[in-house]
Amino acid sequence: MTFISVLYTLIIAPLELLFEVIFSIANRLIGNAGLSIIFLSLAVNFLVLPLYKRADELQAEERDIQTNMASRLKHIKSTFKGDERFFMIQEYYRINHYKPVYALKSSLSVLLQIPFFIAAYNLLSGMQGLQGMRFGFIPDLGKEDALFMIGNFPVNVLPILMTLINIVSGIIYTKGHPVKEKVQVYGLAAVFLILLYRSPSGLVFYWLLNNVFSLVKNVFYKLKDPKKALNIVLAIAGLAVIISSLIRTDLDARQKVLLSIGGILLALPLATGFIKKKEDQKPVQKNTGAFVAGTILMALVTGLFIPSAVIDASTLEFVDFVQVSNPVLYILNAMLLSFGSWVLWGGVFYFFAGDKTKALFSKAVWIICGISIADYMLFGTKLGNLSSTLQYDISPSFKLSEHLVNLGVITVIIVVFSFLYAKIGNLVKYVLCIGILAVFYIGFMNSSSVMGSYTGFWLYSKYPTDLLSVPLSTSGKNVIVMFIDRAMGTQVPYILNEKPELKEKFDGFTYYPNTISYGPTTLIGSPALYGGYEYTPSNINARNTETLRDKQNEALKVLPVLFYNNGYSITISDPAFANYKIITDASIYDDYPDFHCCTSINILNYYNWDKSSDNTGNVVMRVNEIRNRNFFIFALMKVSPLVLQETIYDGGLYNEAVSASGSGGSSAAFSIVQTEYGVSKSKGYNMWFLNAYAALNNLSNLTVINDSKKDTFIMMYNDITHSPSLLQEPDYTPSADIDNTEYDTDMVSRYTLNGKTMKMENYLQSSHYHANMAVFLTLGEWFDYLREKGVYDNTRIILVSDHGHNLGQFDVKCNDRDMEFFMPLLMFKDFNAKGFTVNEDFMTNGDTPVLATAGIIRDPVNPFTGKPLNSNAKNGPQTVFHPNEWDPAGGGLTTFPEGDWYTLSGKDPHIAENWKYAGRK
Repeated sequence: MTFISVLYTLIIAPLELLFEVIFSIANRLIGNAGLSIIFLSLAVNFLVLPLYKRADELQAEERDIQTNMASRLKHIKSTFKGDERFFMIQEYYRINHYKPVYALKSSLSVLLQIPFFIAAYNLLSGMQGLQGMRFGFIPDLGKEDALFMIGNFPVNVLPILMTLINIVSGIIYTKGHPVKEKVQVYGLAAVFLILLYRSPSGLVFYWLLNNVFSLVKNVFYKLKDPKKALNIVLAIAGLAVIISSLIRTDLDARQKVLLSIGGILLALPLATGFIKKKEDQKPVQKNTGAFVAGTILMALVTGLFIPSAVIDASTLEFVDFVQVSNPVLYILNAMLLSFGSWVLWGGVFYFFAGDKTKALFSKAVWIICGISIADYMLFGTKLGNLSSTLQYDISPSFKLSEHLVNLGVITVIIVVFSFLYAKIGNLVKYVLCIGILAVFYIGFMNSSSVMGSYTGFWLYSKYPTDLLSVPLSTSGKNVIVMFIDRAMGTQVPYILNEKPELKEKFDGFTYYPNTISYGPTTLIGSPALYGGYEYTPSNINARNTETLRDKQNEALKVLPVLFYNNGYSITISDPAFANYKIITDASIYDDYPDFHCCTSINILNYYNWDKSSDNTGNVVMRVNEIRNRNFFIFALMKVSPLVLQETIYDGGLYNEAVSASGSGGSSAAFSIVQTEYGVSKSKGYNMWFLNAYAALNNLSNLTVINDSKKDTFIMMYNDITHSPSLLQEPDYTPSADIDNTEYDTDMVSRYTLNGKTMKMENYLQSSHYHANMAVFLTLGEWFDYLREKGVYDNTRIILVSDHGHNLGQFDVKCNDRDMEFFMPLLMFKDFNAKGFTVNEDFMTNGDTPVLATAGIIRDPVNPFTGKPLNSNAKNGPQTVFHPNEWDPAGGGLTTFPEGDWYTLSGKDPHIAENWKYAGRK
């Protein structure tokens, strides 16, 4: 982070972010890029109108002072010379309470335009979403207009028109002003002509609109009652917006409400103008201390407290091993954005405001602090899992009752805080200062914890640097245990129903539909998968003198050590929660130097997710950019009233002005956050899906064939199904702009098999189905490659997952819990097996070690406990566990935290009656 980038993030980035959010919301509501630019221009100009108005007043004051002093200064300059003239002028300035630096007041309007111009330029000049968008006579908003050519020179009409309007406005504005100011205005018009002549027409169109607004403003100022005339125009515009929102059929109820509110706000100044105001008997009491303290508190809450709390909850998720970066930098960036927004630009507006407005600002900030803390602490606290790109599994949606309660609480806070402000206004700043100290302390401690986790991982962990490789022998035996996180066993029959050709690719495999796992999360469900029945939740809790971390590590070592002791070479990829850490920690295998530990987490540094694509670098670079941008907006969402949270969240895009193939103001080629539009449409990519998909799609490139006679054991992990994504049907490949409407309509029958229909009613269901389908398609291609290389028949393969998910596709519930949580994938291919079969026997993912060792390791025993590895424990009822909380930091505990226990009687987990609630403990 350079000094220039710090200044940019503090000063320019808040404006650019504001412009982008306004444009994005307008574009969603209006659906036209050109009209959205018009809306952006109007919104920004009305927003900064008080600034320019005050700047003009200061310029007028400066002109009057200069005019009053001009004759005396002229006399002094003609009468005195040298140092005597200098001292006489200084003394004259002192007598008139004037300082030379006040001359800058005459340039305030120009100085104010600079950051706004830079922000607009950076946003609109690089907005890929404008590419190819026509508006009126402008053929492409993403390129210079070039309406006609003179030879090879393009004649761009928009910049010329912009300059002419600028000059006309300047003529009106500078009438009667000194020549110096006229030269400044006309010179600035020439500079903008040169700067913007070859710029994209969308940007020039925006600046042209600003100049039109400036022209109208200058005309209004020449009227006898400009304020009333302006209010009439605003009221007409507001009425048009309200009527438009009511008659448009393409808007949902929330969008209609938002447009109507915007129209009402436009018309409000005229309506309030008819209300006769009583003259205030008491002088206005501005409270600058309260304003400053309030903005600092809000800056700390949204820039430090909330971002640090999110990262501290799971620090290693924010340690990007594709582009290694310290997650504390995300907090620093959020703080810069937050302080720039609340303190810097809030302070600018406060500085230029009159005393009445300053008093209003102070009171408003005090109330906003109260509302924000209440919203964060009391509402929207259970929105589900949050990814490291700040996306929830399901977009936030609130019930009417929640909205009403929230609005009720906000109303109470407004009343109470207004009363307190009126009674103890002088003490408000001290209350806010206490809040500042408390929030800063908590944020600082969170940040320290984040730094400690980050440095501790590198100091005390062993992150494998070798890229995933799959060594297979043509002569020896190969055993592969492929752990596919959250792969859904329940969806397999429907996948094969849609793609029956997969049965041929999965020749030799047996599918076990009646399989359960012992937990709904990796921490609960994976130990038995890795180590067998000694590591079910109940058996782990029974060993209550050892930490969960040690028992997890032991389970991870059972199969590798067992096979190693029987002469196999060992390859391990990304063991799940080794040392109870989200990121792979291979130090648990330090006692076995012959083990080859590798990783696929950085696969995009080496291979494209799409073998024909060259977009990998852009995908990787977008991770930090998204986090840096969205942490502050995420924090704003969390402190906002519920009625605004869905709009701010925007499907996880946080109102980034992206298109299917582009992102505004970004060097990246596309969005790596997928935004869904029902079950069939989406825009953007899911970064984490792409990384996992790249590993599976490039398995042929990662496979190393050798003619060694040494047997090989490979334990692999992939989380493609834990990061589900909509894909382009029928090939189920990633795409930036997905529309499966036609295919889904034509192929709806694929979801019904043997009279049983799998629900496909929401994005979570469809994206999981697509991700699971991608697993089968990519593995099918890999299996063809293994056959081609002669290593398929001598390879035993187990495909297994740690748990399912609560997708609600089959209505298997117990005590209101969706038991699909406990229905993982289990498929097995033995050596030289032929044909695809389905086995209805009852199985669990705890059978994995038995399947892996069957027939090749005689009487296998757990190398750490000495107990035999067998499946005897699955005879009789089975008990599964759903914890109340998911906490990887709990590895120091000796038993799992409190949760709900369920018992399965019978071999078919798909029958709800077979499940019984066993209580909470």
